[in-house]
Formats: sequence, structure tokens, C-alpha cells
Amino acid sequence: MPVYFMVEIKIKNDGKENYAKYIEKVRPIVEKYKGKYLSRGGKITPVFGNWEPERIILIEFPSAEDVERWLDSAEYKEIAALRRNSTITKAVMLEGL
Repeated sequence: MPVYFMVEIKIKNDGKENYAKYIEKVRPIVEKYKGKYLSRGGKITPVFGNWEPERIILIEFPSAEDVERWLDSAEYKEIAALRRNSTITKAVMLEGL
């Protein structure tokens, strides 16, 4: 069953440069661990409630284990500080059907 990794990102005022470096480096690592980007920062249209995220990323993985391998990988850990230091991040995993 697929798993979806959904991230809400708010870039800090002083974080644009480091977040740009992160974006440049993260895609090949995601793909190495079987992740497939479904949405990566496209236009967001709020529908219900007061949720107005700045940026949403949605990645499909074959399994939760693949997400865990990606997040625990040495390659990802090497660049994760770029994201942590430049953004306010919320993330969830959602099981698919």
C-alpha cells in the first residue's frame, strides 16, 4: 500500500538561501529511496477553514519503511539541517488505499 508524505513549509525570513540549497539537493535523495513527487510547491487554493499554507509538498512512497529509510539515510541527514534552519516545517505520513 502506498504512503504519502505531506509537508507544510513556511520559509523563515532569513532562510531563502539555505532552503534553495536544500531543494537543490533533496530530490535525488527522495528518488533514490523510491519517492515520487506528486506536488512540490505549486499554487495552493484554500477551500475550508483558515488554513493558508505557504508551501505544500506531497511525495508518494511504496511503503512507510521507504519513508523511514529515506529520513534515516546518511544522505538525507547531511542536508536536513538546511531545511530545519531555514523553515518552520510540519509533516505527516498518510496511508494510501
